Amino acid sequence: MKFGAVPTSEAVGAVLAHSMQASRSGEEGAYRIPKGTVLDAAHVVDLAAHGHARITVARLEDGDLAENQAAEILARALVPEPAAQNIRISRAGTGRVNLFADRCGVVQLDRARLEAVNAVDPMITIATVPNYHRVDAGGMIATIKIISYAVPGDALRRAKAGAEGAIGVIAPVFANATLIETVTSSEPPSDKGRKAMAGRLHRMGMTLSDRVVVRHAQDVLAEAVQQAPGEVILILTGSATSDPLDVAPQAVRLAGGTVTRFGMPVDPGNLLFLGHLGDRPVIGLPGCARSPALNGADWVLERVVCGVDVTGADIAAMGVGGLLKEIPTRPQPRDATG
Repeated sequence: MKFGAVPTSEAVGAVLAHSMQASRSGEEGAYRIPKGTVLDAAHVVDLAAHGHARITVARLEDGDLAENQAAEILARALVPEPAAQNIRISRAGTGRVNLFADRCGVVQLDRARLEAVNAVDPMITIATVPNYHRVDAGGMIATIKIISYAVPGDALRRAKAGAEGAIGVIAPVFANATLIETVTSSEPPSDKGRKAMAGRLHRMGMTLSDRVVVRHAQDVLAEAVQQAPGEVILILTGSATSDPLDVAPQAVRLAGGTVTRFGMPVDPGNLLFLGHLGDRPVIGLPGCARSPALNGADWVLERVVCGVDVTGADIAAMGVGGLLKEIPTRPQPRDATG
């Protein structure tokens, strides 16, 4: 692509680099020609009539692809099967194509392949939300932008090579969950925690089964776990779970389940545990899950309900970027320790 100032009379067929005012013969006032316009003979006459002797333009060379065409080609390479990838592709405009989630879920990215796209040519770019970002239906997940008015076709071919399927939305695979709450006194628990969890599940198209409240003891909690009707089992204890052998993890084991991870390097959210009862996921929620504010349990819950296998290594990796915003109602704020 050639870029620079040329005599206005020689600009027919070129792309206007900057928006400019022009005047039509016989009409009062001026009108604006937007940047990116492919100039025709009438544009050139009107620009000259407004006093522009030279203008800055871009002119495509052999093998170049215009910005919108290039953006569309790259989008189709990244999303060859929109329905299967749960993605909607926007129309191209000013060298940009946006990608939107077609339904709620979590975004899954192949970081290496996306970085390879961005490494080919600085004029060819894709920006995305973070990996495993929760998204609502219609939420924007990526934008493809061709920065210049055209790019070499060879560069675009290299950018799209291997990019197929590097981005997708994983939809929830479960329809409902059971929240088991424990109490340490005769007083019933506040409904704050249940409302917060119901809201989280609603965003993922899931519902909560009838309320289950039991005494904070291994045997009764184990029985409640065994009898839970939900496809996902959530446990929110009245007393914080502070050890892998504490009441709630032990109750899961007593019920015949397994605990695969206790604790996570995300704050708020440290006191989470993860396990299974048969083929049903079990998540022991930290106390901060009673607040609708983002915490580590959200990152685990969102992946789990979408059928993503969450390993101990996955949870360990959440620590980088895992210092989240403090929850105002936290019993022991961070600054309390100096």
